[in-house]
Amino acid sequence: MAQDAVTPPSLVADCGSCFGLCCVALRLDESADFPVDKPAGEPCHNLQEDFGCAIHARLRPTGWKGCTVFDCFGAGQQVSQVTFAGVSWRDAPEIEHSMYAALPVMRQLHEMLFYLHDARRVSPDGALAAAYDETVAHTADPPERLLALDVTALRARVSPLLRSASAAYRRTVRRRLSNVVPRKVHPGADLMAADLRGMDLRAADLRNAYLIGADLRRSDLRHVDLLGADLRDADLRGSDLRGAIFLTQPQLNAAAGDASTEISPALVRPSHWIERGEFAPGSAEI
Repeated sequence: MAQDAVTPPSLVADCGSCFGLCCVALRLDESADFPVDKPAGEPCHNLQEDFGCAIHARLRPTGWKGCTVFDCFGAGQQVSQVTFAGVSWRDAPEIEHSMYAALPVMRQLHEMLFYLHDARRVSPDGALAAAYDETVAHTADPPERLLALDVTALRARVSPLLRSASAAYRRTVRRRLSNVVPRKVHPGADLMAADLRGMDLRAADLRNAYLIGADLRRSDLRHVDLLGADLRDADLRGSDLRGAIFLTQPQLNAAAGDASTEISPALVRPSHWIERGEFAPGSAEI
């Protein structure tokens, strides 16, 4: 039986259960996404004693756009509460480097779990279930085993399973929707700033496509494979993304949408997306 579309809570970031790891462990480079340089391992100056962010409600207008795009897929709370059993880097400075190193490893595992969960939603393949269980087991590893894990090898085993599930799912969709017109798009396509307004892209394979700044207003993106697609500043106002597979919260956070953008119940409408009524999709204001 296909899995529930709702993302498991363990794969949703819970900042209240994390020790502000993304605000400490990750390096920041001064750019359009961040107003300062910050070395990896140095706490952000906005990080408070309770591990909250002092400017959380004002991140985008104060130049911290990158923080609103980032999502750890729940890796932060897993490292904080499971890998290191609720002991913070502030309370035990001797574990800080291991804790910081564990975050990107755990994030990769949780991202794979998100994709595997989505693949199982559309395919009952036993191999997907086995890969999911194996990856879950790794997330419970102690620090030394987690840091020694060959994530690249694990990803190499998972990737073909995801491709196969995607292809089978999209074939089924195309058979059911006989009026789907094949489009000349392909994995890794360079569609930067492309005018794709109103296009019927149902069941297309857009994994790893470059859609930076693409105009996708009112496009039909149902059942599209978007694994790894770059949606930075893509205009999704009025588009329909229901049933899209491997679409993540960070991808949505990086794009522009509005209240008329249709998304899966497994995802959250980004708070910075403009609401319907400010201007109509396709107006001259863009």
